[in-house]
Amino acid sequence: MTRVPMHFRPARNWMNDPNGLVFHDGSYHLFFQYNPHGADHAHMSWGHATSADLLHWDEQPIALRHTDRHEIFSGSIVVDEGDTSRLGDGGRAPLVAVFTLADQPGRHQSQGIASSVDDGMTWRFFPGNPVLDRGSEHFRDPKVFRYRGAEGEWWVMVAVEAADRRVVMYRSDDLRTWTLLSDYGQRGAVGGVWECPDLFPLALDGDPDDMRWVLLISLYPGGIAGGSGTQYVIGSFDGERFVPAEPAPSMHPIGSGEQSRADLEQFDWLDYGRDCYAGVTFSGLPDDERILIAWMSNWDYAGAMPPAGGDDPQRGAMTLPRRLSLVTSDGRIRLRQEPIAPEHSAVSAVEDLELRQDEPVALDVPEQVRIRIRLRLSEGASAQLSLGPEETPAAVLRVCDGEVSVDRRVGAAGLPDAFASVQHLSVRGGGLDAVLWLDDGSLELFADDGTAVLTDRIPTRTSPQIVLRATDGNVRLDELTIAVPVDALAVAGEGLQV
Repeated sequence: MTRVPMHFRPARNWMNDPNGLVFHDGSYHLFFQYNPHGADHAHMSWGHATSADLLHWDEQPIALRHTDRHEIFSGSIVVDEGDTSRLGDGGRAPLVAVFTLADQPGRHQSQGIASSVDDGMTWRFFPGNPVLDRGSEHFRDPKVFRYRGAEGEWWVMVAVEAADRRVVMYRSDDLRTWTLLSDYGQRGAVGGVWECPDLFPLALDGDPDDMRWVLLISLYPGGIAGGSGTQYVIGSFDGERFVPAEPAPSMHPIGSGEQSRADLEQFDWLDYGRDCYAGVTFSGLPDDERILIAWMSNWDYAGAMPPAGGDDPQRGAMTLPRRLSLVTSDGRIRLRQEPIAPEHSAVSAVEDLELRQDEPVALDVPEQVRIRIRLRLSEGASAQLSLGPEETPAAVLRVCDGEVSVDRRVGAAGLPDAFASVQHLSVRGGGLDAVLWLDDGSLELFADDGTAVLTDRIPTRTSPQIVLRATDGNVRLDELTIAVPVDALAVAGEGLQV
């Protein structure tokens, strides 16, 4: 079968956080934490891939390579259109990367810059690095953007004092000299270190006269599903200070132990699965084209997962790119995520069917597939979707009482102990209205029009079969549509049976 790419992964070696996402001269650039020497987390450098459509990626030479003195940790890239940095060449505006210089003993982190005048293919480290040093062991992950307000425009950096669980904000006119603006914390989940912040405006419900600001904060451990997770806060930003729109909920004080699920549910989360971390958005795009990519793994087990690739071992993949928007849903403002994926076409559908416990709906589907599912459940009813034969599924999705769960324990033999887990996602009561994207070793569930999202790596399916059945009460299947990539339609359509 022709395989259309859905998730970027490098050809070999270790990859984690996306870095330096930028759209420039018609190309999307994805930089990422990368080990040039093997499939373990070490020797952090910046890998590089480019795409014209966010779907088909060409891997490029390593962009920023570690040195004997420093590893190159996470950061961002901006297009310096006015050459404020004076790092351009012959009137050509440079790309400027801003990143964390992590000294090799691991006791100091500061921020450095590098420039490129050939579309990110080669880079020159700024000889005056570091450009910002707080004398800290945990000052990292700078995300830089151009702020434009009534009083003018300037560069803003949001970074973290990770162990203190604080976002720190700086201003610059030239990307070389930085002045502290403000800090933010500790409103949010605080069960782990804060990492990889992002701050950006979005129009509420598409109204350009009602702009809100969204602050993303990743943390590990302490995520809503365990281990790594990313929370978001909606508020306002005046070029100096971010102010949340809602007061902080009551939380356990730091040091009181792990926060409960009830505590964590008071916050807003980008994703309720275990495998969506360090997500950041592209620069170089209009505000109404806010696109995010995240690392599809979890620090609880990422380094212990069996590598792919045989003679060229490889660990790490990215989530589907996601277009972000702000919408009002059930009286609250929520972040909506719309996946960007290859074009799919329906090959099989079941509609308007009463599900029974003793009459499951079974289909054979390819490795890569989009499943559109709409279920209606009476009070107390439940249903499940097995990804594989019911005796040996890779994972099981269960729907009951306004919640969908993903259970990946049955198929987790041979995987790290921390991988065997159940994830939970609250959905609108009365059933499930969702799109499920399946790829080799992963699922991404977008429910309630993209306002409820769950991303999980799953064991590789050993069978093409999926099985849907009612497990209790009255369950109505309004729609179950199987769609495959258009490029693979001719082959995949054969043998798809209800």
